[in-house]
Amino acid sequence: MDALPPPPTVLSQRLLHDSTFLCAVRSRDFTTVFAIAHRNGISFNRIGEACGMKAERVSKVARGEAKVTALDTVERVADGLHIPGALLGLAARPWEYSSPTPHPESDDGDDPMNRRQLLRCALAAGLTAPALTALTETRQSVDLALAADTDLADLCDLEASAEAYGYGYHGQAPTRVLADLAGDFSDLHPFLDAPQPVATRSRVCRIAGQMAGMIAIVLHDLGARKEARKWFATASTAAQESRDNQLHAWVLAREAMVPLNYGAPQAAALLAQQARQAAENRPTAAATLAAAVAARAYALSHQPEKARQAVDAADALMERLDASARADTWLTHGEQKHHVHLSHAFTTLADTRRARESQERALELSAPTSTMTRSLLNIDGAACFHHDGDTEQACQRTVNLLAGLPDAYRTGLVHHRALDLYRSIPVQHHAERAVRELRDALAT
Repeated sequence: MDALPPPPTVLSQRLLHDSTFLCAVRSRDFTTVFAIAHRNGISFNRIGEACGMKAERVSKVARGEAKVTALDTVERVADGLHIPGALLGLAARPWEYSSPTPHPESDDGDDPMNRRQLLRCALAAGLTAPALTALTETRQSVDLALAADTDLADLCDLEASAEAYGYGYHGQAPTRVLADLAGDFSDLHPFLDAPQPVATRSRVCRIAGQMAGMIAIVLHDLGARKEARKWFATASTAAQESRDNQLHAWVLAREAMVPLNYGAPQAAALLAQQARQAAENRPTAAATLAAAVAARAYALSHQPEKARQAVDAADALMERLDASARADTWLTHGEQKHHVHLSHAFTTLADTRRARESQERALELSAPTSTMTRSLLNIDGAACFHHDGDTEQACQRTVNLLAGLPDAYRTGLVHHRALDLYRSIPVQHHAERAVRELRDALAT
């Protein structure tokens, strides 16, 4: 008796045109995908070998006892079974570009060029039954993408949540805000995991970029700079996919504040410049923020002329912002935020007169619950006393500030800014009582 041929390692065109199987593929229902593939002669072992999975796991997925959700696993399934990327909401797979174009009547690949040729050949004979079938399949493939299972009400709720988070801490501990933000961010996963219409996908990516950016802001404020950079990278990817250049510029400008505040001003200046280029010098919140951050970075990099030019650019853009862009949120650039940045830039430049003017205005505009912002402004104010020659007053003010803060605010950015003040004091003054008290407060 002739030996049976080995089971296929890729799916047949008949299966890829089966409506039930197509629906399962497009919704990433791998329980149905694996079960149908198994019923059509592909063993769990062969599926596992092709997709880089254990046969036992493939079997569990087929029985509904396990799920495939990780993107890298979805990609391995697409490549292992030769499912075109478009059917799974992925980019075209590398093997799709290298597959030879088959004869129109052959039962081979389902890449876009093949489908186009098949449709042309079918229609060449007129509106026959095969031609109508091919047209129906073409329409249905788009209908499935347009009718993706997206609850727009939930998406609107997430957009509203992103806007609400933009108003900052509101007196809440940063860790509490971080927990809430991360919880809502995780709700985006089903929207990102399923094929979506282009407009919906852009909305989802925009929300993801905003939320990931705000999570990064909180992590930055808490001193977790490495984690903040990772979240900014996620935010940048989402912003670019959303095709929102201003959101991308905002993410870059915000990311620049991580190296800016933690001792790498030249890296901050580079990111800020990238943000300014992305914003295209338009009168937007992102462009204004990028210029203000660049001013701080140049000041810390001992490039006073560039710093003052960036301050002038930020002021000019600020004057042109419309009312919505001037709102006091993390996602916009209000007058209070503007003066917070200028306070630090002018303090670093030792321009204490202009620094104090910005500090006073920023404090007037800051809510009493803005503990983080008010603390940073007061440390800038203390640094101005040091620049003016009254180091004792500078140290006393900073020690009193740290002593009055809740534990959640005595770490991270506030601690680092106070440490910058201590490090700016010449070593010959470190034995003085006020300087020792500042050192002890920082150690505590």
